[in-house]
Amino acid sequence: MADLHFELVTPERLVRSEEVHMVVVPGSEGEFGAMAGHAPVVATLNDAELKIYKTAGAAPESIRVSGGFAEMSDKGLTVLAESVEG
Repeated sequence: MADLHFELVTPERLVRSEEVHMVVVPGSEGEFGAMAGHAPVVATLNDAELKIYKTAGAAPESIRVSGGFAEMSDKGLTVLAESVEG
């Protein structure tokens, strides 16, 4: 399957912009895994760990996000967080 274009942004800066296999998003309605081809969705974020899988089967990299929302579209996944740690 094709890679997912992922961007992590705060009000101050672009934190990440890269191609990844999957991102597990801590949505307020529950976690969801975003991969290429995922249906469009907009979700508010819980203050929790965002898990980034660079390749299939890889161990995830965790980044703590606080507030904000995630938007999945045909262009990829954009996470707009109020703050990021890690």
